[in-house]
Amino acid sequence: MNTAPLALRIVSVVEPGQVQALNMGLANAMMDIVAITDDDAAPHEDWILRLERGFEADPQIGGVGGRDRMFIGGVLQEGRKRTVGKVPVIGRHVGDHHLGFGRPREVDVLKGVNGAYRAAAIREIGFDTRLLGSGAQVHWEIGLGLALKRAGWKLIYDPEIVVDHFLAKRFDEDQRDSFNPTAMHNEAYNEMFARGEPLSLLNRSALLLWALLIGTRSSPGLVQWARFVTRERALAGAKLKAAVSGRLAAWDALWRQRAT
Repeated sequence: MNTAPLALRIVSVVEPGQVQALNMGLANAMMDIVAITDDDAAPHEDWILRLERGFEADPQIGGVGGRDRMFIGGVLQEGRKRTVGKVPVIGRHVGDHHLGFGRPREVDVLKGVNGAYRAAAIREIGFDTRLLGSGAQVHWEIGLGLALKRAGWKLIYDPEIVVDHFLAKRFDEDQRDSFNPTAMHNEAYNEMFARGEPLSLLNRSALLLWALLIGTRSSPGLVQWARFVTRERALAGAKLKAAVSGRLAAWDALWRQRAT
């Protein structure tokens, strides 16, 4: 095993935000494969080796990622999910990368904390600066994954590629464990924008209708609001308002983009 220290190249990021930092890193990357993790994660010792092996199976593999053993407040989140990283045309997208098990398989999206990509593939696409958020642009992975799939690349999830992920406090409006209307607006916007951009007008309209009527717990629509209004009262309404405003803002941005 090569135990020589890595040659580090430190790059200054002028504009704030995770997407800007990723683009700066990509612009300065010198190797064929670009690996990404977070500042609150600790990759396992064989992380790089397993990522590298993942690309050897097929030249059409554009991205390889794996499981993040997620610790919240020091407690490991446990469970087993066979379906991870799926983005349907309509309905809830499935993450659950931290709970995946089984053999390597093709997915629609990798998680930002544990993934690597062919530099040539993502340089053609880049990380989307149109997404909202002053720190973490939540759901940037969805847009990247779908763009890679449209370009003919495969994304492989292997649960044996592991990082330990100690969820840390964010230093922006998105505090993970507390409601912030701006953060929820941004999250709903980013998901709708990333998922809706490649769709036909009919499918995009159906996705928006599903989001407004049903939605998810993190970005509620009317059905999700009805589930929690008795318990959360005014908070449920504030969440609905933020999520709906984000979805509609994304729809408007996509419509204006279509018109140009």
